[in-house]
Amino acid sequence: MDFKDYYAVLGVSESASAEEIKKAYRKLARKFHPDVSKEEDADARFKDVGEAYEVLKDPEKREEYDQLRKYGAQADGSFEPPPGWQSASGFGGGGYTEADARQFSDFFEEIFGGGRQGGFGGGGFRQGMKMRGEDVHARIALFLEEAFHGCEKQVSFPVHEADEHGRVVARQKTLKVKVPAGMREGQHIRLKGQGSPGTGGGEPGDLFIEVAFAPHPQFTVEGRDVMITVPIAPWEAALGSTVTVPTVGSKVNVKVPKGATSGQKLRLRGKGFPGKHPGDQIVVLQVAMPEKHSPEAEKLYEQLAEAEANFNPRSKLHV
Repeated sequence: MDFKDYYAVLGVSESASAEEIKKAYRKLARKFHPDVSKEEDADARFKDVGEAYEVLKDPEKREEYDQLRKYGAQADGSFEPPPGWQSASGFGGGGYTEADARQFSDFFEEIFGGGRQGGFGGGGFRQGMKMRGEDVHARIALFLEEAFHGCEKQVSFPVHEADEHGRVVARQKTLKVKVPAGMREGQHIRLKGQGSPGTGGGEPGDLFIEVAFAPHPQFTVEGRDVMITVPIAPWEAALGSTVTVPTVGSKVNVKVPKGATSGQKLRLRGKGFPGKHPGDQIVVLQVAMPEKHSPEAEKLYEQLAEAEANFNPRSKLHV
């Protein structure tokens, strides 16, 4: 069965107000009224406009239609109601007549019609229809230290369930989630049975939580490796030195080799993210100059320039 987009029929947005919907209906009803319109499909268009208005003018029908539009419309334009769906606002109870059936489309009758065996009229999800609840996806942002060491976080997310009238409604659910040590960005935590509840005794869906990292002022992460840029003084680079380097949650002493250069990388084995195969910490050296030199330091630089007169740092540029 093809899906009917009533908002498109009336040419309004899904957030349109009741007054906007009414105004659009009146305009199109005048345009396509069979007594005045000369367009070939005026009769069909007039019925479509009337059907769309019948649904969207009624708050209960509109709410149900919006739910079906979200969960029943297929990518190919077809329509498949969620299993067990029944309308709580249809014409059930004797109000739905043969005249209504002739006036409205099969799509309308399937959703809001009453009295058909296996139809969707008369009051919410069919009792006894066993249906698994939908899986829910959420996202949490962690500080690097929280992901590294593990932590407990609170996460809130919407679940869909049937209310006392059988209508699908959204409810906010909040849980405390234990994040294991070594979680990486993009990984998921699965909590079985914490998604939307099932119906008719069906199992609840699962909750999938995607891990994201908040920006860190010092570290970046590549896979299981942790990267950090460490400034060193020119004399530390030239003569070699031992410098203190931060790691996630601690500090270590690192030996800078003699003649080190900016961009040179030192690898600290096993200091990256924990796991069966722990990552490493990559230290990227950056030679930093003092903002201001003393007269004595400037004289030493002059002596250095004379001693290293044959050194041309731009030789690779052929200048």
